[in-house]
Amino acid sequence: MTVRKNQATLTADEKRRFVAAVLELKRSGRYDAFVTTHNAFIMGDTDNGERTGHRSPSFLPWHRRFLLEFERALQSVDASVALPYWDWTTDRSTRSSLWAPDFLGGTGRSLDGRVMDGPFAAATGNWPVSVRVDGRTYLRRALGAGVRELPTGSEVESVLAMATYDSAPWNSASDGFRNHLEGWRGVNLHNRVHVWVGGQMGTGVSPNDPVFWLHHAFVDKLWARWQRRHPGVGYAPAAGTPDVVDLHETMKPWNDTTPADLLDHTPHYTFDTD
Repeated sequence: MTVRKNQATLTADEKRRFVAAVLELKRSGRYDAFVTTHNAFIMGDTDNGERTGHRSPSFLPWHRRFLLEFERALQSVDASVALPYWDWTTDRSTRSSLWAPDFLGGTGRSLDGRVMDGPFAAATGNWPVSVRVDGRTYLRRALGAGVRELPTGSEVESVLAMATYDSAPWNSASDGFRNHLEGWRGVNLHNRVHVWVGGQMGTGVSPNDPVFWLHHAFVDKLWARWQRRHPGVGYAPAAGTPDVVDLHETMKPWNDTTPADLLDHTPHYTFDTD
């Protein structure tokens, strides 16, 4: 069984294996397919039209499936690798081990945001940004520049306390746990972290930065925590809702999985704190 661990507890060998598997997916071209998929849904998901990956109830199950696909790709390279998660309520500094040269590398230089150290720096030649929103072909970050503070533990608790999963109009104006976690309303959790990292993480091609996967693994963990706290509250909407994915509707682009199929993560992986 795959166990997803806090990145702060990874051994040097676990970090090395994760990085090596990510780099191999990049070398083979498989990595960029994930970036392309995510960008297509970011661009296509709108408040007033069809929406699947973002601004909608299926934000959480869609990303759970997306992460599962990526984790399986990593494990096809190295079966020992699991997706780590980044608890940004605890590892809140630009000096956290997450950003060390032996793992993800640090922030970008002030001139152009270019990441200068670590395995994904342009200088290594191993991380050309091919799926992009502009002409820059290197990984960019600006840690803490777009917004000063990452979400706090108390802010997370305030969202976990919400007893409604989602509600009409089922978009970025909705009230409920999903939208407050996604960050369009309230204290702004998920979206704020993307802005805090900056660079490609602030765009539709955010998976160009490998921290995307660690961020979303933690968002996924928060969903699991919310489910345990509110066992009688299910995914909504259930049926007959235009433009969004109901409980038993299949999700694009896979068309073989429904939100109902993904409510329980434990057939696929557990977390180190489960």
